[in-house]
Amino acid sequence: MSLASVVSVSQADVKAASAADFATVLASDVRQHDRPRDAFRHPAETLAFFDLQADMTVVEIWPGGGWYADILGPFLAQQGQYYAAHFDPDSPVGYFRNSRERFEAKMASQPGSFGSTTLTVFAPGSDHAIAPDGSADRVLSFRNVHNWYMRGGDEQVLAAFETFYRALKPGGILGVVEHRLAADRPLADQQSSGYMNQAYVIRMAQQVGFTLAASSEVNANPADTTRHPKGVWTLPPSYRLGDQDRDRYQEIGESDRMTLKFIKPALR
Repeated sequence: MSLASVVSVSQADVKAASAADFATVLASDVRQHDRPRDAFRHPAETLAFFDLQADMTVVEIWPGGGWYADILGPFLAQQGQYYAAHFDPDSPVGYFRNSRERFEAKMASQPGSFGSTTLTVFAPGSDHAIAPDGSADRVLSFRNVHNWYMRGGDEQVLAAFETFYRALKPGGILGVVEHRLAADRPLADQQSSGYMNQAYVIRMAQQVGFTLAASSEVNANPADTTRHPKGVWTLPPSYRLGDQDRDRYQEIGESDRMTLKFIKPALR
């Protein structure tokens, strides 16, 4: 049996998801402050592209303040398992510690939404397990790859993808959403812009064994040139320049983003 056939068979029993599957959780009152971002982040369409099902074991990498957690936690609460692979609580970086503390407080304040949640640690290159090896149906990363690259270059990006590979079941899917560098910009611009070259991200994932299953333009933004004084953080929701040219950046909206679906083959 060919590798392509093995991948195909491993996905054969997975019902295709649709955006409508997420309508109830997206309409939750808990998301009233997050909902304005839906127009830029397309959560229903993105999760449907990743074929997310309510009975799956799903790992979210670095959920931060919990924008996607407020979707994934409730969606998986009854039938699935949600691993929130957050920052290390013992990190020397104060931002990481404080962000995790706030996330823990969120979980405690919404027990009905996070009843199936296990809080773990993700730190590229460390011994921390984001979930038991070979247990996850999906590993999802939203706008994170640039952080690993800026902190440790190729080595840290590869270490991250290796961790995801170990956690996934054979046939499991890695979903990646990331700020996309304009194709005519040099790779060196990844170091400080917050944008990543799409071909580079694909190459790094393939290097550890993943197969690219599909890409989507659901999170594309043609209005974003990716050339801004403060990189991606010039745009909303960061507005790193404050009121300077704010109307112009508001009109552009959030960044142009790649949306990539990788599969861990049943054979490596």
